[in-house]
Amino acid sequence: MQLPIVKVAPVVEIHAKIFQNLFANRRQFLHFQNYLTGLIVLENKSLANIARCLLESADKTNLSRFLSEAPWQENKVNERRIEYMMKMTSAHRLEAKESALVIDDTLCEHVGSLFEYIDRHYNHGADSYPLAHNLVSSYYVSGAVRFPVDAHLYRRYEEVTQWSDFVQKHFPTETIPTEKKQRMSFHKRVAPVLLKDPAFCALHEQFRTKITLSTELLERTTIHGLPFQWVLFDSWYLSPEFVAEIEKHGKDWISILKSNRNLETNSFVLLDADGQPIPLAGPHIKVSDLVPLIPQNAYKPIQIDQRTYYTFTLVVHIPSIGKVRLVVSFDNPDLKGTYALLVSNRLNCLAITMISTYLLRWPIETFYQDSKQQLGLDEYRMRTAEAIKNHWCLVFVAYSFLHLDCLSASLPKKHTSPQKSIGEAARQQVQALIQDLILYTHHALSKGQPIQDLFASLFAKQQPSTPKQVACQV
Repeated sequence: MQLPIVKVAPVVEIHAKIFQNLFANRRQFLHFQNYLTGLIVLENKSLANIARCLLESADKTNLSRFLSEAPWQENKVNERRIEYMMKMTSAHRLEAKESALVIDDTLCEHVGSLFEYIDRHYNHGADSYPLAHNLVSSYYVSGAVRFPVDAHLYRRYEEVTQWSDFVQKHFPTETIPTEKKQRMSFHKRVAPVLLKDPAFCALHEQFRTKITLSTELLERTTIHGLPFQWVLFDSWYLSPEFVAEIEKHGKDWISILKSNRNLETNSFVLLDADGQPIPLAGPHIKVSDLVPLIPQNAYKPIQIDQRTYYTFTLVVHIPSIGKVRLVVSFDNPDLKGTYALLVSNRLNCLAITMISTYLLRWPIETFYQDSKQQLGLDEYRMRTAEAIKNHWCLVFVAYSFLHLDCLSASLPKKHTSPQKSIGEAARQQVQALIQDLILYTHHALSKGQPIQDLFASLFAKQQPSTPKQVACQV
């Protein structure tokens, strides 16, 4: 939508009041509502374009100061949002034992290196290293209810510690390798020298791994009082430290397992098609070597949401992780092609429960997609980390408001997913604002305002400035 915006979006008007006392004055609260409206209804979500389209806003510098300098606190806004979401979704949420917290991360890619903390991060899908910010976030799923909880910015070790600069300082004649394995070896070789430098050591202490960040996200759920039993994540987060933290909180977890992980052969017995034990050589076996040994008659079909999975399950021991329930799953009865590997600390869990529960992880993927395509999660142009975090916070608010609108079409606890998409909800907000614009125009014309003057005022900020106008503005 590039038409003038004469009112805030209806969904913002309905829900924004709960945040009003978190802002210092009426103007800040209006900026809050205007920015949310721009994120929801405009295709171009830049500060300049939002200011251009809002009839009652001044210029982009006001919105810029709101994001980078205004004394509102994004953590307070986020806490209020979660509290409000828990209150507004109580009729739609399932019991804690059927609810999950999902941990994942996404890249917000950019061109140019002027953004604070931007660095090259690995993109698994494209097998590339784009300039990006890496956002690690937690996401709550309970039946039709799903919304983001908290987020942290992950910063690579080399960026946090200014590693290249210190290498140049202490090893001026050395060339830093670019290949991954050689670079890792180089890291290990230079680390003892770098860690003797007090300035480098101070930066080294500031580094936080994704596992550390995910642990902090889990701990935040206790403060929020989120009711859930399951923690879901991919193989990147399957570490002894993280699963221990999950279990310390009394939660169960399910993760994807990489096929190159080792299993302890003395922890299980694998039977052949005739029910006889299959001898396994050595203390360990890779999962990729184990799967071909599993007889076809050991796989059992299960059906979830009208889709059939062919599964085999076994309790095994993974070094450093401990005892887990392993599920091997194919999507065809011939057991051909790729397969999925799931593991969980709940040893008595059925394969159908593990798969159906792990499928609750998918909504975080659609959240990342919706928040980028519909709400501009990665379309910011602010340079400072503080302003960028504020932007992400407001994207989470806009998404939550739209999700509440989606839930309004769902029967309480009767639907396991919203009956309206985020994209559909956003388009309805656009339609509502077009209606408001028509009514605004009709009212002005009925009061006798000349149509030329009306249109001039509506589109004044969207007209290109002439050289004379620019001189006047200066």
